[in-house]
Amino acid sequence: MITRSDIERQEAERLAPYAMLSRDSQGRVFAEDEHPYRTAYQRDRDRIIHTTAFRRLEYKTQVFITTEGDYYRTRLTHTIEVAQIGRTIARALGVNEDLTEAICLAHDLGHGPFGHSGEGALDEVMADHGGFDHNYQSFRIVENLENRFPDFEGLNLTYEVREGIIKHETIYDRSHFQEFDPTLQPTLEAQIVNLADEIAYTTADLDDGLRSGMIKPEQLAGIAFWDLVTGELGIDPRQSLSEMDRHRIVRRLVGKQVSDVINATQAQLEAHAIQSVDDIRRLPHNVFTRSAEVEALDRELKQFLFDNLYRHWRVMRMDLRARRFIAELFEAYTSSPIILPTAVQAKTKKKDFYRTICDYIAGMTDRFALQEHHKLFHPMASPYTDFF
Repeated sequence: MITRSDIERQEAERLAPYAMLSRDSQGRVFAEDEHPYRTAYQRDRDRIIHTTAFRRLEYKTQVFITTEGDYYRTRLTHTIEVAQIGRTIARALGVNEDLTEAICLAHDLGHGPFGHSGEGALDEVMADHGGFDHNYQSFRIVENLENRFPDFEGLNLTYEVREGIIKHETIYDRSHFQEFDPTLQPTLEAQIVNLADEIAYTTADLDDGLRSGMIKPEQLAGIAFWDLVTGELGIDPRQSLSEMDRHRIVRRLVGKQVSDVINATQAQLEAHAIQSVDDIRRLPHNVFTRSAEVEALDRELKQFLFDNLYRHWRVMRMDLRARRFIAELFEAYTSSPIILPTAVQAKTKKKDFYRTICDYIAGMTDRFALQEHHKLFHPMASPYTDFF
């Protein structure tokens, strides 16, 4: 039988000196007894998985609205892919896999319906009330909105997981350093999540874009990363691109980027003579990185996706309608709060009125938001087939 103490001892014996050990956590805001068989970070991971917000990710948009088909990525499958990549990297670098996984699983909890389109709409309607940012919303969910314990709000996660969520940064995610010490970098485990997220969504979005037909293989000719990988695999996409070819290409893209960040980060750890968590925290920049070569390749691929997938007319049509749906729901609820569920009405009287309604909409799945809009504005139409 392996106890928590055994696991903590094993961590101390096998992990790198700069790994964040479970037993060294700064702890929780509200004191709790330790679990006999799970470390603090394992408990955090489990608490995140059991939240309502995590389950709702199954029906929240990644790029394609869930009505487009059952085989495209959703926020949930994206989150699982990020966690898989994050654990692989953490294991290779000798740091705490459980801490990395917990932050990965929580990083997108705050996304509202309809992906970044819904987020943009919520930010617009909340412009005079503090705005909306899904990254900060993820933190608010674990800190305040998920209530599962009688003695405190939120999940009472450890300091390191909460810090990793709030300091998460990609080109689409803004960190909120003011909530934690802005002079210190987060743990290496938290830094891993940044690029694990980028690797996951870039490769997955390319995969889904090709599968949907919105991206044609011939459009990618001349994109250096694409040419490199197809050349290595001996695939000529100008002639044909089978489903198996697509799988091989995407798998190679993921593998090359994961290997690159592991090697590039190891070089940085050695160059800065990193020997402790404090060494990582006190650097003026993140130590987790990728090589300049792969950074350039990835940047070009991201720009291609922005121009040819994220700005595709079908995606933009979804964007337009999603923004209108969110705006109209917000206007209906704020002008006539009597139409809100009783529990939400009660919260609007106890807490910030506009923020409470924003939280209610942000918590909706694509499907529920479509149904709500249908009931309020188009009761004779189908909430699904009439979306487009």
